[in-house]
Amino acid sequence: MTIVIIFVFVMGYLAITLEHTIKIDKLVPALVMMAICWALIALGIDSFPNWFDSSKHALLEGFGSFSIDEKMHLMEETLLHHLGKTAEILVFLLGAMTIVEIIDYFDGFSTIKNFVKTKKKTNILWIFAILAFILSAIIDNLTATIVLISILQKIVKDKNIRLYYAGLIVIAANAGGAWSPIGDVTTTMLWIGNKVTTLKLISYVLVPSIVCLILPVGIASFLPAFQGNIKSTEEDANIQTHKRGAAMLYLGLSAIVFVPIFKTLTHLPPYVGMMLSLAVVSTFAEIFSKSKINITSIDAESDAHQTASPLHRSLSKIELPSILFFLGILLAVAALESLGMLFNFAEGLNTAIPNTDIVIALLGVGSAVIDNVPLVAASMGMFSMGTDDPVWHLIAFSAGTGGSMLIIGSAAGVVAMGMEKIDFFWYFKKIAWLALIGFLGGFGAFILIRDYIL
Repeated sequence: MTIVIIFVFVMGYLAITLEHTIKIDKLVPALVMMAICWALIALGIDSFPNWFDSSKHALLEGFGSFSIDEKMHLMEETLLHHLGKTAEILVFLLGAMTIVEIIDYFDGFSTIKNFVKTKKKTNILWIFAILAFILSAIIDNLTATIVLISILQKIVKDKNIRLYYAGLIVIAANAGGAWSPIGDVTTTMLWIGNKVTTLKLISYVLVPSIVCLILPVGIASFLPAFQGNIKSTEEDANIQTHKRGAAMLYLGLSAIVFVPIFKTLTHLPPYVGMMLSLAVVSTFAEIFSKSKINITSIDAESDAHQTASPLHRSLSKIELPSILFFLGILLAVAALESLGMLFNFAEGLNTAIPNTDIVIALLGVGSAVIDNVPLVAASMGMFSMGTDDPVWHLIAFSAGTGGSMLIIGSAAGVVAMGMEKIDFFWYFKKIAWLALIGFLGGFGAFILIRDYIL
């Protein structure tokens, strides 16, 4: 049964990567693979020897001796746990995307667009890369990617060129998220799990993350795609900005920045703060909007659909296929995690290769293929070092930046893929090698800092 589950996962993964070849939206194989994997687990629950306790990040002792009813109950609880964790990400994502769409409703991004006076492609690349690096550390790499690609769509009209920019934004956002305790889900996991502290994390990972940013962006600056100037359009010359655009932009971004502060103060999950931020932004959007609408009800006889509120209009523009794809892929990986497959793989890797640095480097490469959350969870069970041991900081860097090597290897990549319809193989051919150079350069910088400075 285990082999069948792995086969289903591999075939589903293959279908996702071949989305444009087989002409089937990646959402479909993601949901199919998720449903079949969990169905197979339910049908063969009595035959599995191991079960991974996600709350304790360790294999459950004595699982084989449990009765079938106990196993089924445990499976249901585990599935509910993973659904809850996935829903946290999805609700957070929905909130962030809606705020971004509300800002766009008021043409808020035109304000930033007007700040970018340069038409030189190289300069624009560096501006966006640095913004992604800084923003991802403050508001997390997922939200930073959403915000910056939204702005990018206003500045770069050529889709082919914009894909290159989006690819580099993903690399920069993941690099920026690695050195901040709130910048990436995996780094947050290590932080909450008392494996790293904020100051030590910054001292170990900041410089490697900068190297991971500078190398790929520096090399990309010489690529043909970033030579010359951005073409101006008539639309650019005659742009009409909303009088509330700037106010909504600053309000929206401030609301997103507020989320990690709210989390720090209340210790509640980030999605709670994001929902509060969305509510505040939506309130001001309704006040600023001239439309008269009954918020609570929209019926066929009402003209509300014609004069929709900013909130309703923004919610209708959300990329729900991307949200559901995220649900499918995360719960499919959770199925492998629950059976202890990822944990056993990580343990086997650690046994086969005695060099910890090489093991962590391979985990970093693995995070490009498999979601980095369960990989980090497995590594937390693999290593028994104390708080702020360099191993944890190297894991934070590797898991955070290694995912950039494939478009589906990180949350930022998945979002960019959904927003710009980036082809898996296009990213693999054009961007992956840049991400690899950045990863290896940052990894080397980390080892130098660890061995000779700290």
